[in-house]
Amino acid sequence: MLNISAILLGAGESKRMGVNKLSLSWGRTTILEHGIEILLNSEAKEVVVVLSPKIRMSRNLSQNPKLKIVINPLFRRGMSSSIRRGLQAIHPNHEGILIALGDQPYLKTRTINALIRAFHLGEKGIVVPSFRGQMGHPVIFHKKYIKELFNLQGDAGGRSIIVKHPEDVRRISVKSAGVVKDIDTWQDYIKR
Repeated sequence: MLNISAILLGAGESKRMGVNKLSLSWGRTTILEHGIEILLNSEAKEVVVVLSPKIRMSRNLSQNPKLKIVINPLFRRGMSSSIRRGLQAIHPNHEGILIALGDQPYLKTRTINALIRAFHLGEKGIVVPSFRGQMGHPVIFHKKYIKELFNLQGDAGGRSIIVKHPEDVRRISVKSAGVVKDIDTWQDYIKR
């Protein structure tokens, strides 16, 4: 099996919510910690969580040997700065990089594993989940895209790379809406 390094982006400013949404409760934990647990339970070899200096986590989770926590002091420069910070922390022997968003608590571990298995088939260098025709997250990029990921600017994620290399994209249809649902507003949070 190929080594997949997962990067969970958790350093956003939650501007639309007005409070740090990743610290809001989600069941017995927080939105952020729930997302971390989903990835830790997956077939990813490691999980690198990128946080702003303001966010704290429980000690229980941070004891997991599969987990690395890194702080992005430049988080105000946008998502690209957190992607770069995560890339700097991943293990050098990875074959693919899974980039996940911290505000997607509806994701399921089985969905992550389905994406990882699709990537392992080696047919394409970018694996994207799709729910009812809508592309979502997380996305897996082959290591050959690491330079392009490093070169992203501002609040851009990997979408521009997907658009630039359509011939190398494999869309995986999934049954879980969790790949397209996130928590951006109070209304999103309340209606769960």
